[in-house]
Amino acid sequence: MDKLPKCGANYVPLSPVTFLERAAAVYSDRTSLVYGGTRFTWRQTYDRCRRLAASFRSLNISKNDVVSVLAPNVPALYEMHFAVPMAGAVLNTINTRLDCRNVASILIHSEAKVFFVDYQFSRLASDALRYLAERGPSDGSSLPLLVVIDDVDAPTGIRLGELEYEQLVAAGDPRQPVHSLDDEWDPISLNYTSGTTSAPKGVVYSHRGAYLSTMSLLLQWGVGCEPVYLWSLPMFHCNGWTFTWGVAARGGTNVCIRNTCAADMYRAITDHGVTHMCCAPTVFNILLEASPDERRPITAPVSVLTGGAPPPAALLQKMERVGFNVTHAYGLTEATGPALVCEWRHEWNLLTQGKQAELKARQGISVLTLAEVDVKDAVTMASVSRDGKSQGEIVLRGSSIMKGYLKNEVETSKAFREGWFFTGDVGVMHPDGYVEVKDRSKDVIISGGENISSVEVESVLYRHPAVLEAAVVAMPHPKWGETPCAFLTLKKGTDKESVGEKAIISYCRENLPHFMVPKKVVFEEELPKTNGKIQKFLLRDRTKTLTVTETCHQPATPRSQKSDHRRERVQEEVLAMSRL
Repeated sequence: MDKLPKCGANYVPLSPVTFLERAAAVYSDRTSLVYGGTRFTWRQTYDRCRRLAASFRSLNISKNDVVSVLAPNVPALYEMHFAVPMAGAVLNTINTRLDCRNVASILIHSEAKVFFVDYQFSRLASDALRYLAERGPSDGSSLPLLVVIDDVDAPTGIRLGELEYEQLVAAGDPRQPVHSLDDEWDPISLNYTSGTTSAPKGVVYSHRGAYLSTMSLLLQWGVGCEPVYLWSLPMFHCNGWTFTWGVAARGGTNVCIRNTCAADMYRAITDHGVTHMCCAPTVFNILLEASPDERRPITAPVSVLTGGAPPPAALLQKMERVGFNVTHAYGLTEATGPALVCEWRHEWNLLTQGKQAELKARQGISVLTLAEVDVKDAVTMASVSRDGKSQGEIVLRGSSIMKGYLKNEVETSKAFREGWFFTGDVGVMHPDGYVEVKDRSKDVIISGGENISSVEVESVLYRHPAVLEAAVVAMPHPKWGETPCAFLTLKKGTDKESVGEKAIISYCRENLPHFMVPKKVVFEEELPKTNGKIQKFLLRDRTKTLTVTETCHQPATPRSQKSDHRRERVQEEVLAMSRL
């Protein structure tokens, strides 16, 4: 049997890009994408991606070159998930909620050759490029080529640089051959886990990992032929949890919306017959709190895959009564999105609704792509007892795990130890093999599904001239699940009247993306410590009795404008859910 070698007939490198060619052949006249009044078929989408790939090559974009894009869920961003790897390049989708310094940091670290920017974010991109030009690398590296993405449904005429997306599509020759993938281990995308400017962590996905993760999720979530998928999850998060490629694999229809608001989601669900969507639990509140004029009756169940902070049982029950069938997942960028899915068992249908909701709130069992998931003692590497009580670190291994962190061998080595990927999350293993997350050893705060590094916020606070010590922990938030709370001690001689909560929050807003800004600041004479180390668990316990300070940084707003401003803020905060 060892004398039967691989050949072109029995071995083809795995890549999710092949899903598009198949969709164009099998589902050619079926609608591939809907965005406002714009519709494309799978034949047209395939043609447009071939054209764009050809234009990339004319711009001297070649194997392993990075193509960055800053855009909401618009057709261009979807198409680039195929067109970029068709040119042999690597796609880098950037979180639209980052500030200009974070965006510039990613452009520097990734060495992006081309930077696509949706017209909506032209100001952010301009500021990032200006920051990059002024404070970027001193080795003479050139700025990336800038391409604006105008609105395909209602062009605005806004331009940034000399090139425009639709012009590139029109100029490309679809007859040119696409990049031939020889090794499925080649990179397909680059996703950043944090917006930190000091040490960005770029997670590299392989074609193989993206392909297998896509297939696994489609199977375990039970996605059948020709689904109608609503893009309520940003495509820049783990490449839309791989559903950018997955919808093509099933010949489905992508329903793109620029803003994640109740009116647009309900309208899309009813107008297009949406069958599937992904989102963080934060989106549940938006749908449930919609006004009567925003709501529309849901006549057929909508399957929802959710992740992030575990959704409360009561929230799951409310969603199901409205018409959403929720499945809970757990994952992280390093695992190519979902790593655990709470698969439903038929015998659970006999349980009470409350008990069913409790079971659904667990993170679940491994996706099929993973070879193994376990909860281990991080020191002895012994597996904890499957009793639902013994805690350890959640560890994973399998083909959907990242290749590693770009240009960061130290962090890659820390993440990969003894044949396992260490998630940094503390959990328990139940007797039935289902995992439940109990804590986050990395002190990551998940607000509305968005990852916030407490260390990063603390580093900014420590730069304040009046701050002596800072500790940032998660505190409960009625809408976003949890939010940063800062405990501070001030330097001796500080005028405490001039350095209050409002001043600290304003300072943070000037130095951090707004979603990372603490919603509560508490001043202490001394922070609790043991052997010089701040006891954050005591501070987390204290936050349970505190109330978030939502409006302390906001200027007075006329009553007639408050509703619109609140809605805009909600849409902005829900645009991104970075961690499952």
